[in-house]
Amino acid sequence: MISNMGLVEGATDFRVMKRPVVDSILQLSEYNRFSKGLFQWVGFETEWISYENVERVAGETTWSFWGLFNYSIEAIVAFTSLPLSISTLFGTVFSVIAFLYIIFIVAKYLLYSDPVQGFATIMCAILFLGGIQLLSIGILGKYLEKTYLESKHRPVFIVKESNIDNE
Repeated sequence: MISNMGLVEGATDFRVMKRPVVDSILQLSEYNRFSKGLFQWVGFETEWISYENVERVAGETTWSFWGLFNYSIEAIVAFTSLPLSISTLFGTVFSVIAFLYIIFIVAKYLLYSDPVQGFATIMCAILFLGGIQLLSIGILGKYLEKTYLESKHRPVFIVKESNIDNE
């Protein structure tokens, strides 16, 4: 849901592919490959064969909870930048809240004085600096995202078929 690609829920890694699809995937030079995403990313038409998913007759899966968790993190890192955008958004929101809180605290102090010395200052500083840090991490992350995407050397587009003979 957080990716700009439509990954199919329940899709398996077992596939039958035509040669142009295989060639397109082999063109991709990235080392860390999230195969389900790459199969979808190359953009060829896909036919699905439905089957009844039955319980395993014998044996145990080799996937642990942490293995599946790491696999999901790999998918998120490979095909979406939403977490970076969320970090930037949270940083902006926390910074604005802290700034408004600072204005409120200063106004309160000027009008009524403050019976608890230091609490407001510490809270304002923590919120504001935390917001600035989140915002900075988000912005830095966006720059790193651009570098990461460029380092994959994915083609801008993939030609499905051509009438030009390769000699």
